[in-house]
Amino acid sequence: MKNKNIFIAIFTISIFFSCTSKNHIIVSDVIGDKTKWVVEQQPEGIVNFENNKLEITDAKGCTIWLNEELKGNIKIEYDITAIDNGGSHDRVSDNNCFWMATDPKSPNNFFKNAASRTGKFYDYNKLELYYVGNGGHNNTKTRFRRYDGNFDRPLLPEHDLTNEKLLLIPNKKTRVTIIVNNNKISYSLNNEVVFELNDPKPYKKGYFGFRTVNNHMIIENFIVQKI
Repeated sequence: MKNKNIFIAIFTISIFFSCTSKNHIIVSDVIGDKTKWVVEQQPEGIVNFENNKLEITDAKGCTIWLNEELKGNIKIEYDITAIDNGGSHDRVSDNNCFWMATDPKSPNNFFKNAASRTGKFYDYNKLELYYVGNGGHNNTKTRFRRYDGNFDRPLLPEHDLTNEKLLLIPNKKTRVTIIVNNNKISYSLNNEVVFELNDPKPYKKGYFGFRTVNNHMIIENFIVQKI
C-alpha cells in the first residue's frame, strides 16, 4: 500500500506540472498558418506559410505581425535560418524583429492604420516598440533600439555591436529568445544574452513582428509563453 501511495503521489505531481507547463503556452503551432499573421510588404516580395514554416523571400522590405496582442510577462522563442543558395535575395542579413508594438494614434486598434505601413522601414518609426536588428547592414551589425512613437529611436553605444559571434551564419539555424519581465527586457541568440534593458517605462503590451529586407529566411518553432 505504501508503494502504491508513493506512485499515486508522483503521478499526481507529474500531471500537475505537465498541465501547468501547457497552461503557460499562449501561442504555438501558428507559424505555418497564414490566418494568424498580417503581412506588410513592398512589391516583389513573397511570403509562404506551409509545412509548419514561414518562408520569406523579400526584395524591398517586409514586416509580418502576429495578429494577437501580447500582454504582461512573456517569453517569445523561434528558430530562424538565413538562406544562401544562390538566389537573387539570398543576402544573409537582417534577422530583425519588433515586439510590444503599439500605435499611439490608434491605441485600441493596432491594425487600424495598417494601410500606412507599406513594409518600408521608415513607416514603423511612428510606433512604440522594442526592436533588434540582428546581422543588419549586410550582416555587419547587431543593434537594439526602443522606439518612443515620436520618430525617436536612440541607439546607445552598448546596443550597437559588431561582434562576429552575433552575426548570421548562412544556412545555420539560430534560436532567438525574447523576454519581457516587468521592466526587464532581454534578447538572446542561441541561449546567450545579447541585450538587456532595465526600462523605467516598459511597454507592457503590444504586437510581435518579424522584420527583414532584401533577404531570404525560414522561421520555425515559434512559441510564446507566460512567465
